[in-house]
Amino acid sequence: MTLTRSMTVQEVIDAAPVSAYQWRVLACCFLVVTLDGFDTASIGFIAPAIRQQWQLDAAHLAPLFGAGLFGLTLGALIFGPMADRFGRKNIMQFSVAFFGLMSVLSAFATDMNTLTILRFLTGLGLGGAMPNAITLTSEFVPARRRAGLVTLMFCGFTLGSALGGVVSAQWVPHIGWEGILILGGVMPLVLCVVLWKALPESPRYRVLKQYQPEKVAEVLKKITGKNYDDVHFHLDEKPAEKGAVAALFSREILPTTLLLWCVFFMSLLIIYSLSSWLPTMLNSGGVDLQHAAWVTTAFQVGGTAGAILIGMMMDRFNPYWTLAGSYALGAVFIVLISVSEGSLWAMSLAVLGTGIGISGSQVGLNALSAALYPTQCRATGVSWSNAIGRCGAIFGSLSGGLMLSWNISFSTMFVVISSPAVVATLALVALRFQHRHTRIVAPRITVLSE
Repeated sequence: MTLTRSMTVQEVIDAAPVSAYQWRVLACCFLVVTLDGFDTASIGFIAPAIRQQWQLDAAHLAPLFGAGLFGLTLGALIFGPMADRFGRKNIMQFSVAFFGLMSVLSAFATDMNTLTILRFLTGLGLGGAMPNAITLTSEFVPARRRAGLVTLMFCGFTLGSALGGVVSAQWVPHIGWEGILILGGVMPLVLCVVLWKALPESPRYRVLKQYQPEKVAEVLKKITGKNYDDVHFHLDEKPAEKGAVAALFSREILPTTLLLWCVFFMSLLIIYSLSSWLPTMLNSGGVDLQHAAWVTTAFQVGGTAGAILIGMMMDRFNPYWTLAGSYALGAVFIVLISVSEGSLWAMSLAVLGTGIGISGSQVGLNALSAALYPTQCRATGVSWSNAIGRCGAIFGSLSGGLMLSWNISFSTMFVVISSPAVVATLALVALRFQHRHTRIVAPRITVLSE
């Protein structure tokens, strides 16, 4: 009789410090979301140049932005289930290569209709890249540091957004809007080669798809530096009984799915409403556009700081209560914006607090969603939650304009915008009670006899 140790993949990862190999995976995913942020920001900065060159009205640019968001939504819906079936690495590589190629082709568009279609296709690729970066990172890192490391990885989006804005503002006069799109396409194509060489497939996915034991052990050895020749690996969850999409709507997971969707929708509704319309709203409240732009910057700064802070708190304290408290705090700060008229410092602090509470929580929410879903449908769960969130983003990008067109008062607008944060808070409280008898990570060790 030969004794073979049986271990879960997660307990092996949890027992070891974060290695250089795991930091390499984190860096690869960081670069993917950085390029996502670059594309998202740069299209807004090159839009005026497109408008001027093609002699367009401002209204003609709306389909360009809408097409990208719609592509992101559909891409998340399509590529999430594909990642659960064909592998996180494979689908992320394809998504990055696809949005890079479409961005390059966009530079050669000769009219708005063609450019809008290509921006939609670019969005398709982007929609598959980001959720898989979240999924891969969450499956490679120890549970005790998962939220903090996923949020750290996601800060690449903020860096990419900043780079997209700076590069576009500085280089459009020299290389034109076409050059910015080519740059935004070539970088993902180069990164795709790096991913092919440097990025491994998730060890949890390898176990799920019953790879040869040595293929699983190979990755884990690079993480821990130990040999696992006599180990049988399994997952710390029930065997898959349904497909990835069907699993989201199974009796056990459906409440989690619906509550997460509610939080994602409300969260991105607020973020896109403020990021799209905050300068205009502040201007309607008597703040000149130059100061309004500076005040709005505080929202992005708060989001970055909040993501790191909230991620660390989620690893140390109960993640549900951490996020619920953050959204509740965000709601309070949104209301404070409405009562800070006349004081730019007070308004800036309120906007900073809003960024910490709302935008920072959104990043933490991505980490939580990856932890809540089992391996068989994790990529689908994260992707579809992001897709529902994009629907909220579309609604949010429209809602600010509607409120301004209805001549709603300055204070009332922000009270209305705070309402979804309250709903998100209540949904997270319900999610906490839904999972009060379960743990996000439940490793176990058994001994098998052969």
